[in-house]
Amino acid sequence: MNSIFEDTNPRALKELLQQIHSREAALPDFQRDFVWEPNATQELIVSIAANYPAGSLLRIRNSHRLFASREVQDAPALNGHSPTYLVLDGQQRLTSLYQAFYGVGEHRYFVNVRALLDGSEFDESIFHLRHNVRRAKELEDFDTQARDLIVPLAVLKDGTGGFTKWSRNVARKMPTEQQRNQLEDDLSGLEGDWVQSIDDYAFPVVTLSDETSAEAVCTIFETLNRTGVKLSPFELLTARFWPQGVNLRQLWARAQDEYPIIADFEIDPYYVLQIVSLASRSAPSAKRSDVLNLEKEVITNWWDRAAWGLAKGLEILRDDCGVIVPGWLPYNTIVNPLAAVLARVSLPQGPAAAAYVSKLRQWLWCSVFGQAYESSPTSQSAKDTTELVRWLAGGDAPDTVRLFRFDPRLLREAGPKQRAIYRGTIALILSHGPRDFHSGEKLTGKLIIERNVDDHHIFPQAYLARHEVPERLRNCVLNRTLIDRQTNLRISDRPPAVYMKDILDQLQPQMFYELLTSHLLPATPDSPLWRDDFEAFLDWRQEAIWQAIKHVTGAVEAADLLSDEVPA
Repeated sequence: MNSIFEDTNPRALKELLQQIHSREAALPDFQRDFVWEPNATQELIVSIAANYPAGSLLRIRNSHRLFASREVQDAPALNGHSPTYLVLDGQQRLTSLYQAFYGVGEHRYFVNVRALLDGSEFDESIFHLRHNVRRAKELEDFDTQARDLIVPLAVLKDGTGGFTKWSRNVARKMPTEQQRNQLEDDLSGLEGDWVQSIDDYAFPVVTLSDETSAEAVCTIFETLNRTGVKLSPFELLTARFWPQGVNLRQLWARAQDEYPIIADFEIDPYYVLQIVSLASRSAPSAKRSDVLNLEKEVITNWWDRAAWGLAKGLEILRDDCGVIVPGWLPYNTIVNPLAAVLARVSLPQGPAAAAYVSKLRQWLWCSVFGQAYESSPTSQSAKDTTELVRWLAGGDAPDTVRLFRFDPRLLREAGPKQRAIYRGTIALILSHGPRDFHSGEKLTGKLIIERNVDDHHIFPQAYLARHEVPERLRNCVLNRTLIDRQTNLRISDRPPAVYMKDILDQLQPQMFYELLTSHLLPATPDSPLWRDDFEAFLDWRQEAIWQAIKHVTGAVEAADLLSDEVPA
């Protein structure tokens, strides 16, 4: 019997990405769409720069064209070209890396070279920006890159050669020969530290032969999609601390028993150790190296306080910020500094407690809509822990609050993949006590689960597509709110003026008015919903949500953060 395996060899990352770009590698058409968030892409790049294993890839030779094929998202269109290979396992990783290194897709990735030269770690120096924000457009200009010492990741798609050329051109901007030589030497050192690791990185690749049957491929694919367990750092730390008499599993089980909200929010147990590291140190840190170096006494002294702080922080998010179910938590990592601060300072009694919570709530909203945790969340956690403790003691507000800026036009760009602004907006709506479209009752966590309430389109997607409205506007958060499944099915592809009448007939007029206003939707007789005027609706809701954002963040005026270019 012939083997279905053609070969099992490592393949260089840059070779795999080039194959995507040249249309030599593509996807079988049955593969799901690309779904990774930019933070996940960033974490993968950090692993590659550190030369850590990032899993293997599986592909099949496409000689017999067993399956229809399509290009990787944002790669050159196949246009009838027949790819040599189809990727069966590894689509999300390859797509995210292709977009990052080729500078396509919704986000652009950069490395702050100046921060690296100043001693920062790579994971704290890489960041991403939406492709159409003003700063991303500015960084397309080489003079800006040279001035700020920020290199686009796309420079590295050709390996060290691209970085060497970039470095040489940057050094030429220095005013003296001595400064040029010094900068070239410094940048050359960085090249050896991390650029070379990216250049040399290879994935183990299993290639199935073109004799593999369609039945075998489907079986393999189904198996891949229902197996695989992610190993948490908590497992490693459990083994590390066990000989020291610290049973982390037992501590974790007890924390979940004492504070069920921790289990409800599906918090990673490793976060508690990061909270301990943030709360216990005079100079807070959540870096993995510092967590791994925690002493037994620190864990035993701080674990219970960290668990209490975590539970109390989650209660603030649930009760004061509208995150009544875990799916609307904008950043998982934002709970760490919040919990660490609560573990360190506790909450006072009486009116002072409300003042503490008010400050913490403002910081949370500013962090979310300011997208403070999009990049370098570990460093941001440490910074915020220090600054929040100082603020609660009567000092200056954290930079996250003091320097907060927001451009309301970002709401038109925020789809489900823009996790912070999108989820933050839904949570903001939830904080206003929205009502159920089916019954008029106030939405609760229990009701959301029981009635399968989720974020759905207000102007139905199919209706807008028929009117040739761009997809980014169809799916933006301004056109979303929380609607139960039964109502959403009844809405179907009908325009608002039609389905809103059905809802009005079902509810009393006052209840209908309260329903719409609770979702920050226009409820007056001249509402653009009654006219099916989508553009007027976007204008109205953008302003309504912006006013709500100003209220919770303390912002006074809108910032100008988007480029003047309007995406298609």
